[in-house]
Amino acid sequence: MQVFYHYQTTFVGVDPTAGKRPFAYAALDHELKLLALGHGSIDDVLAFLAGQRQAFVAVSAPRRPNLQLLERSEVRASLSPPPKPGRWFDFRLCEYLLRQHNISTPQTSSSVEKCPNWMKVGFHFYSRLEGMGYRPYPDEECPLQYMEVYPHACFTTLLGLIPFPKNSLEGRLQRQLILHELKINVRDAMEVFEEITRYRLLNGILPTDHMYKPAELDALVSAYTAWLAALQPDQVLRIGDREEGELVLPVAELKARYEAKKN
Repeated sequence: MQVFYHYQTTFVGVDPTAGKRPFAYAALDHELKLLALGHGSIDDVLAFLAGQRQAFVAVSAPRRPNLQLLERSEVRASLSPPPKPGRWFDFRLCEYLLRQHNISTPQTSSSVEKCPNWMKVGFHFYSRLEGMGYRPYPDEECPLQYMEVYPHACFTTLLGLIPFPKNSLEGRLQRQLILHELKINVRDAMEVFEEITRYRLLNGILPTDHMYKPAELDALVSAYTAWLAALQPDQVLRIGDREEGELVLPVAELKARYEAKKN
């Protein structure tokens, strides 16, 4: 598969799920150097993206409501395993496929009104991107492309197991460590332990200045997925339906089932 790529391309991860405001976003260059990591309104993020001449943008939100593909008998019959009768009608195809590997996903309804607000914000964001000239990945000619990602699935597939909860201390450390090992120039989360003392622990003080927030970590893994999709397209996996919404994952293949590590 060929996609447009130029060495001056910027790779951006956008997380609209942090709340109404602000969005979290991260930008990497072709050497995985961190160009930007911050928070802003939807207009702030779109202004940043409007200033890019070449960019791959990975958005951690569904592209649109589901197109009721799983209501079609021929679609259901083509899947392995096929959905059980009476189930999965109001899910997107990519969501069904991920759940078969034990990767939990939000459910995207076919009705906009039934979708949570963060999804509606995502729908609007994609629409604004298209109005600025961004086109769905992969495209051989367009210098501005977007793709849908799901950070939980990205971290799960990169780790090979279900990570600790994203808002927990161990979950943040785990996610930051894998990003550091991928050669992204983020701070090494292990430096946190160099500053932990008896006094700090007894007084509930942790050196979190070395750690990124959950939404920032989601934006970073999204940006990495965009980088991999552009530079090494044979090392990413696209699942789902292109019209309804394909998820891009930063691995070439999935394990049969992902499990949480047991003590």
